[in-house]
Amino acid sequence: MVLATAVPLGLKLAILFVAGCAAGISNGIAGGGTFLSFPTLLALGIPSLTANMSSSVGILPSTFGGIRGFRHELKVHRSLLKELVPTCVLGSGAGTALLLIGSNHTFSLVVPWLIGMATVLFAISPRVTKLLAKMDRNQDSNAVRRRSLFVGIFIASVYGGYFGAGLGIVLLAVMALTLPYDINVLQGLRVALSLLINTIAGIVFVVRGHLALQAVLVLLVGALVGGWLGTLLIRRLSPKVVRAMVVSIGTITTLKLAFSA
Repeated sequence: MVLATAVPLGLKLAILFVAGCAAGISNGIAGGGTFLSFPTLLALGIPSLTANMSSSVGILPSTFGGIRGFRHELKVHRSLLKELVPTCVLGSGAGTALLLIGSNHTFSLVVPWLIGMATVLFAISPRVTKLLAKMDRNQDSNAVRRRSLFVGIFIASVYGGYFGAGLGIVLLAVMALTLPYDINVLQGLRVALSLLINTIAGIVFVVRGHLALQAVLVLLVGALVGGWLGTLLIRRLSPKVVRAMVVSIGTITTLKLAFSA
């Protein structure tokens, strides 16, 4: 709160822009951008519920660059994306409803565990995928993996609608364990699904109101720039480096949220 009263308006706007850029870069690489923007809004004196909703709306453009950067992967897997749309819409809607009518304190205690487990799952997913590849991929096995995909995406969508920090990591963890695709394909799907989930939540938050409009507008610009930069970086890095970045972001997010809970 001291920061909110001591910093001049111009500097506050600059801080918000930098936070938006950083969140956009993070989302462009692996997700977790909400953790960068949300605490910034809190430090500037914005109440937690308003900060949560404003952050979700403000960093929405961060995934636009990813959609363009992974357009080939998305075109190839267009049918899968269409099948997942209803699941994402229902899950995100349920998450935003929980946020608006439920207790933030209770869920804040669970969030570090969710992100931590997702990070571990993503870190070990290459070995799990190899083990699954050695198994007999009969029709029943594929059906189980497919059901697991939809259940996992629904849970991730509920989480994304409620809070969203590390949503990209949760989505990557679910897909890495249920889909036999390489990291670039998973990243493309992650970007598209994150955009859909966050858009649904953003529409609800805009209709609901109670947004810090000035902060949202500055974050929008910063996130758009940062998302574009993040997508450029991810295309120039090897899959191993990208995976290491995802795990690092997930670990840092888990620790920060755990200590702030």
